[in-house]
Amino acid sequence: MINAGYRRGATVGRCFTEKGKVLTQDFSTYAAVAMCGLGDLPDTIMSRSVIMRMRRRGQGEKVEAFRPHLHEQPASVLHGELASWAASVSGLAETAQPALPDGIADRGADVWGPLLTVAELAGGRWPDLARQAAIEAVLSAKVNERPSLPVQLLADIRTCFGDKDRLPTADLLAKLLADEEAPWGDIRGRKIDARKLAELLRPYGIQSSTIRMADGSTPKGYKRDSFQDTWKRYLPAPEPDATCATDATSQESHNKTGASSVADKTAPPPCGGTDEGVAKPES
Repeated sequence: MINAGYRRGATVGRCFTEKGKVLTQDFSTYAAVAMCGLGDLPDTIMSRSVIMRMRRRGQGEKVEAFRPHLHEQPASVLHGELASWAASVSGLAETAQPALPDGIADRGADVWGPLLTVAELAGGRWPDLARQAAIEAVLSAKVNERPSLPVQLLADIRTCFGDKDRLPTADLLAKLLADEEAPWGDIRGRKIDARKLAELLRPYGIQSSTIRMADGSTPKGYKRDSFQDTWKRYLPAPEPDATCATDATSQESHNKTGASSVADKTAPPPCGGTDEGVAKPES
């Protein structure tokens, strides 16, 4: 009901009995709702909300206490003034199409569009203040947004691939489990295995296959090409990797000076690095 209630015209169906018959009725759920509490609400509610994070009052900060006998009377006057103004602009509000700031679209546009409309009708400095608030709130929500388990898996797999074009399932699982801070070592009390990996990737249409490695072995594994479209749809573009830039510089220096006789014993990161033995893509 709360998820539907942020949009005008939304309804929720309910059943009731009348003279022994089961009938249905749609109830309007459109309403302004304010919630507060500790922790987060369900993700589907959070994405439909204007979120205001509260902090504990710091030492030396003063906050005026709300006292009903002092504040309710002026609040009632303000309520009446706002109601009169809203009635006077309701016709304009129904047709207004405020320009949304860059980066506010889809669900964000649904949430912030009405408030930006109010700001436009209020005029003065309110349109600029409302847009600034919208941008900061949406960016803050994205920073604090927790990716779903499958989306986090997609991101970690992209890191694990590095610049390789294919990975055996066993190697991919080993890289995922090497990150002790990731959830893959304990998914409902069990480590991620080949079956669970396939289950999480199946909704994206990604499946393992028999791959041919440079040494001639043909284990089960995954190809980068299977992930490319999904990565573009669900993940932000990867940022330039300083390690890759360093590797490129080292390679250039290697080409100029020749191979070193000293073995490189530095272990690669769990989910990255390069592999000179990568097989070429199959035609």
